[in-house]
Amino acid sequence: MIFNSFNFWLLFPIIFVVYWAIPVRYLKARNAFLLGISYLLYMNWRPAFALVLLGVTAITFYGGIVSDNLKENPAIKSREAQRKMLVVCFALLGLLPLLSFKYYNFFNDSLTLGLERCGLKFSLPGLNWAIPVGISFFTFQAVGYLLDVYHGRIKAERNFLDYSLFVSFFPQVTSGPISTAKDLIPQFKTVREVNYEQCVSGLRMLLWGMFLKCVVADRLGLYVDMVYANYIYFSGLNCFIASVFYTIQIYCDFSGYSLMAIGIAKTLGFDLINNFNHPYFATSITEFWKRWHISLTRWLTTHVYINLGGNRCSKVRQYINIMLTFLVSGLWHGANWNFVIWGVIHGVLQVVEKATGIAPKGKYFDTIESLKLLKPFRIVVTFLLVNFAWIFFRMPTCSDAWGVVTRIFTDHTEQIFLYKANKTDILLISVAILSLLIVELKQEFFQKSLKCLDKSWCKWTLYILCFVIILCMGVLDAGSFIYISF
Repeated sequence: MIFNSFNFWLLFPIIFVVYWAIPVRYLKARNAFLLGISYLLYMNWRPAFALVLLGVTAITFYGGIVSDNLKENPAIKSREAQRKMLVVCFALLGLLPLLSFKYYNFFNDSLTLGLERCGLKFSLPGLNWAIPVGISFFTFQAVGYLLDVYHGRIKAERNFLDYSLFVSFFPQVTSGPISTAKDLIPQFKTVREVNYEQCVSGLRMLLWGMFLKCVVADRLGLYVDMVYANYIYFSGLNCFIASVFYTIQIYCDFSGYSLMAIGIAKTLGFDLINNFNHPYFATSITEFWKRWHISLTRWLTTHVYINLGGNRCSKVRQYINIMLTFLVSGLWHGANWNFVIWGVIHGVLQVVEKATGIAPKGKYFDTIESLKLLKPFRIVVTFLLVNFAWIFFRMPTCSDAWGVVTRIFTDHTEQIFLYKANKTDILLISVAILSLLIVELKQEFFQKSLKCLDKSWCKWTLYILCFVIILCMGVLDAGSFIYISF
């Protein structure tokens, strides 16, 4: 059940009241209630998928205990290789549903096509099944826990109820953020009282997240879908506008979901990691990935990049590590060569930044940073590079993505379809983008100024205005979030 659906908003107040109505001394009952709600909401998509969620949970839970027991046993400390092999087996078992559901057909089709080009005809049977919602998110969260236990970052969790809640916690199970066990599990073990300020903060995040999704993302999505579905009939300028709109759409869609997830968790007394930090104000691709999908960046850095050697090696090996990490990032997003190319683009751009010394901590980074007048230019260049990569991310095939890119750079006709649109649509899009820009600029550059906006009457005026705009201008069709498909 998605957060912007009418059914969820009817159900959530009941969840909120019942959860806080359970006396604080019954902490296990509270957690059991949240676990039951999490599974019921997840089963709303397709009940059978809950078995996949439960299976990944059980495998990684037991794997963590086995790993911890082997590490604590003095008699077998010298058999570290066996412990490593067992953890690898449990991790692969935990990843098996993800690999089967999401990547089997991709690798099967790629293998078949490759053999056909070599003159050989061979193919494995295809699998025609739906992908469990959020499988990439909860699998990475569970396997990340197992790897953290193996590396000694945390002790293995012995309470299956708390661990199950960690993997399936309903605000984040379908699209993150990807939490670490050391951040979230201790919160399930702590007695919490209703906190008015925390609830208000959570509701504020919910409201702004709904604004980003319904007013900005879904509104821009109408134009993006129209142009990208028929890009051969639109001018290069139309395609470029659509690419910019999609760059804004995917940010507002995903950050909107993340804010709503964080807000819902906060009203229940829990703190989740902030997944975005105004990524389109980044001045480099390296900085962009420190601001975009922060929880995934943290996971990939911890469990892929560092384990490959990180930057504790030669420059060439470091660049290879970066490329492999972004290859994993591309494949994590989907079983499609478009996502691989998207990951490779970001990997190459980061390697170029590091090789030329303009990345953070690079040879020329401090010099460039001291030139304040260059910052707007660097922001624009970074935005355009990210925008270019999003074309491959959005289009269904590589040929379609290249077709859009080709039209942008070669078709310079004067036709601008946007200007022929209904004046109301133009107004709604303009208000949506302008509202987003004002808030982003305020939070990024004027956080300590404009103190008048911090007054209570001003805040409540803005809250009411935001709510009214959502009702009057939002696309209230309970459209699915983009990242739910990942």
